[in-house]
Amino acid sequence: MNMKRIFLRIMLPALLGAYFSTATAQVDKKVLNWYNSSKTGMSTDKAYKKLKNMTPETVVVAIIDSGIDVEHEDLQGKIWVNKGEIPGNGIDDDNNGYIDDIHGWNFLGNKDGENINTARLNVTRIYAELKPRFEDVDSSDVKSEDAEDYALYLETKESVESNREKYKSIIEQTEQFRDQMLPNLPGMIANMMEVEEYDEKSLKKWKTDGPQQEQMKQIGLQLLSGDLNAEVLDKQINQLQGMIDGHYNPDLDERALIGDDIYDITDTDYGNNDYEGPDALHGTHVGGIVAATRGNDLGGDGVADNAVLMSLRAVPDGDEFDKDIALAIRYAVDNGAKIINGSFGKSYSSLPVAVYEAITYAQENDVLFVHAAGNSANDLAVNSNFPAVKYDFQKYPFTHLLTIGASTRVHEEELAARFSNYGKDQVDIFAPGYEIYNTFPDNEYQAINGTSMASPMVAGVAALLKGYFPSLTMAEVRQIILDSGDYFGDTYQKVPGSDDLVRFDNLSRYGKVVNVKAAVELAKERTTEKK
Repeated sequence: MNMKRIFLRIMLPALLGAYFSTATAQVDKKVLNWYNSSKTGMSTDKAYKKLKNMTPETVVVAIIDSGIDVEHEDLQGKIWVNKGEIPGNGIDDDNNGYIDDIHGWNFLGNKDGENINTARLNVTRIYAELKPRFEDVDSSDVKSEDAEDYALYLETKESVESNREKYKSIIEQTEQFRDQMLPNLPGMIANMMEVEEYDEKSLKKWKTDGPQQEQMKQIGLQLLSGDLNAEVLDKQINQLQGMIDGHYNPDLDERALIGDDIYDITDTDYGNNDYEGPDALHGTHVGGIVAATRGNDLGGDGVADNAVLMSLRAVPDGDEFDKDIALAIRYAVDNGAKIINGSFGKSYSSLPVAVYEAITYAQENDVLFVHAAGNSANDLAVNSNFPAVKYDFQKYPFTHLLTIGASTRVHEEELAARFSNYGKDQVDIFAPGYEIYNTFPDNEYQAINGTSMASPMVAGVAALLKGYFPSLTMAEVRQIILDSGDYFGDTYQKVPGSDDLVRFDNLSRYGKVVNVKAAVELAKERTTEKK
């Protein structure tokens, strides 16, 4: 068999899968605001009709993320301002422990204004810490008191080294594809179509015969649109190399830039007020979902017209540090946030008690923590995602935590996004997280997929309810969101990551998708009952 055909059949699907899984969504402009609609979204627009002639209170939503472009055109008037601080005077005017924290704080920087961007995954940090103890130790020589740490060393070692090898292999294959296959693809497609040349119109009309031709048709469309070319593949190669050099690099010491003790929660004299940081793409998009200006024909509409965003930069390109997350949660609570959005997560936790205590602190102060379920298509009953829904040492469940899965605009069999984590007792409810169009840095707008997008949908709903119905506690707001969702529990949906069909109520506790209109109606009812 021709070697090109072998490569096409075996390597091309894997390479394109690696590319397209990390690409931003290409979404039909007609459905850019689908998540606010009543047909397949959360009925946000209809909810506002129920709120006419009502004046909401402003609600502060803390965005713990990669940073926010606070100068974005669609976020003007939507950024929290610390009125107790005088900008630029170098003094901690409000005595909250942070100097010139006008819009929040950056926990990934130092006092000289330098910032961490790339960081290791926590599995790599753990491996790097245990490696000096165990790399030259035979299993037969491990002491009983070290057995647990040794097992963790072997587990993390295998994960780090296997992923390094996997990404090296994908890079080699991508380079081979770029150099050997890419130049020949137009001719191969033309041969399959039995034409001399083709354009987008003829390619779309091509009646393919079998999956290989259909795949080539889609590749041809990507070639014509510019979504697949040498530049795109080079970008993918650089991203993968960055994972090897950053995420899975045991020798990287990213925290040296700050110089603090990552295991000492009382060592807090670090950070700066660079709210945007070196890459605020993720955080700006998340913030826009919550609070982007509604009805101005810029990007997608935010959920809550009464929300302002507190930017807490604590999520690098890599895994967040538990210490930063714990301190960011406490900062949010102490400085007036009523909702905290956490569109982050990881498989290993180094300071679980510190994060647990911070979430508990938020709970004690009636602050709601909304957390993304994660994008690994995992059952959270089997696979960990931190911060945890319930820690092993935890006696009672959190009363102020919501864990959110991602839904799509396709309700028949594909309601749960193919990447979304799930769990019958771990995920509370689903919200739109597929093809979500909203703010990007520098006054740009794009669509992204992820539970990272679903979580701020719910944070926005919580802010909306709290602002328009201020007598509600955040625990009551949480329950209203859960009780009022659209019930799909008795429908059969694909398990994320597979084609297996299960009842939707096997994928989350409530078997529901958030509905803002219904939440507003229920909030009115329960507020009346309280009087």
